[in-house]
Amino acid sequence: MYSLIVHGRRSLDLHKWRNLRVSVQNAFSFSSSFSSYAASARDGRKEQVFTFCYLVDSLGLTATLAESISKKASFRDKGNPDSVLRLLRSYGFTDSQISSIVTNYPRLLLLDAEKCLGPKLQVIKSMEGASSSGQLIETISKVPKLLGMKGDKTITRYYDIVKETMESGKSSKFEKLCHSLPRGMQQNKIRNVSVLRELGVPQRLLSPLLVSDHKLVCGDGKFKETLKKVIDMGYDPTSSQFVQALGAVRWLSDKEIQEKVNVYEKLGFSVKDVWEMFLKYPISLRFSEDNVTQTFKILKTCGLVEEEILSVFKKFPQCIGYSRLKIYNFLKTCFGLGFNINQFAMMVKRFPPCLNMSAERVKKRTKFLVKKKNKLMLRKMKWSLNAVASFPQVLGVSMEKRIVPRCNVMKALMLKGLLGDRESILPDKESVLLCTDEEFLDRYVRNHDDKESRSLWLS
Repeated sequence: MYSLIVHGRRSLDLHKWRNLRVSVQNAFSFSSSFSSYAASARDGRKEQVFTFCYLVDSLGLTATLAESISKKASFRDKGNPDSVLRLLRSYGFTDSQISSIVTNYPRLLLLDAEKCLGPKLQVIKSMEGASSSGQLIETISKVPKLLGMKGDKTITRYYDIVKETMESGKSSKFEKLCHSLPRGMQQNKIRNVSVLRELGVPQRLLSPLLVSDHKLVCGDGKFKETLKKVIDMGYDPTSSQFVQALGAVRWLSDKEIQEKVNVYEKLGFSVKDVWEMFLKYPISLRFSEDNVTQTFKILKTCGLVEEEILSVFKKFPQCIGYSRLKIYNFLKTCFGLGFNINQFAMMVKRFPPCLNMSAERVKKRTKFLVKKKNKLMLRKMKWSLNAVASFPQVLGVSMEKRIVPRCNVMKALMLKGLLGDRESILPDKESVLLCTDEEFLDRYVRNHDDKESRSLWLS
């Protein structure tokens, strides 16, 4: 355990992933093998387009934010969402507060205003009294998921927890407040969540803890012991891994943690390697010895050598927890599509999450990209199996939101000669599908100022 803490205290770079803007696209005619897929995709896009327009027009949200929300909750007409907005405004919520609530809890717009939301708000209002609407508005704005909970008693209990936690955070005498609170379960939860917030844990990570029965923030002595251990191990309180680590370490003694390290060391990992995996994915602390060794053996029988497997585990420790059946099914699917053992190994090394993909997903994307007769793909843009194996990340992107619309745009540009003549060297196929949306727009839509390609992208 001491060696873990030493390595844990070393600073490691924190990576932030950029939220990609994904536009809603019209469906073009698919080849016969994709006709049913296109029909279902088209219906989903219609709802997303309607929701997108509604959020922009009714709440003044930015296009990027409206698109993000429309992917999480979409609707066909404005009847119910209009009722929700009217209800919230009648309680004094401003449009800015409503925008924040919808951003944090998009499914609120799908709840029945009269039968669901209204009664819940009335229960909370009766707790606060007619003169305390400000507290109701502030609390709901911070943790809107309270309105998605079921049962008056549940809502009442968790509303009190959230409110008291927020009030304790405003107190300049925070430490005194924590020590003066009673020792009941609810008070312990309030105290513990307040401590986490003081350490810098963001509200987005605290909210799920506040509105659940998770034992992670319950109790007193056990919470303090776990928290000290996680801090000593070097986890950053502002990251989601910090909360994951609290859950992973809570039920493990120092001896058990060292036993986990020993399992990985037997496979060839250094203590530093093991620690970096734990920091990246704390749940790997909970994997059993059988789970770890079996996944190692499976990948070895699939053609990867020991050094390659160690590299895959370090790069993406989540794959250690994948089921054997999933891995074997992925291998079987790849061989059925024509990939050889070396190409399979290349895919796993370059994009370990592919091991957990469904057969349907892998088949659909691979066949679309390499199929000889595909109306959406000109000959020069078709992929080989080796190209898919070299850039397996393409298996992880959306068909309807990225692959198909981008192929539509490239086809339109190529047919119009905007990418050069037949002898011209075309853009790398992988860069077309794997670059960010903003990069694609700059290179192939805005740059050419072609109305058809712009409409294919934006419609």
